[in-house]
Amino acid sequence: MKDCETCAFYAYDEEWESYVCEMNIDEDEFARLIQGHYQVCPYYRDGDEYKIAARQ
Repeated sequence: MKDCETCAFYAYDEEWESYVCEMNIDEDEFARLIQGHYQVCPYYRDGDEYKIAARQ
């Protein structure tokens, strides 16, 4: 997915030493995501803290 870098669920994992998706999904759903069954990720949440603060 191209928008992962701005997603609230995309975080750095020190154990893996890389960024990972922290969304809790099962193996079948993950397989559908990486195989390209979706145009956009159905779990994407904008992680832009400035946008979130502006709404408050």
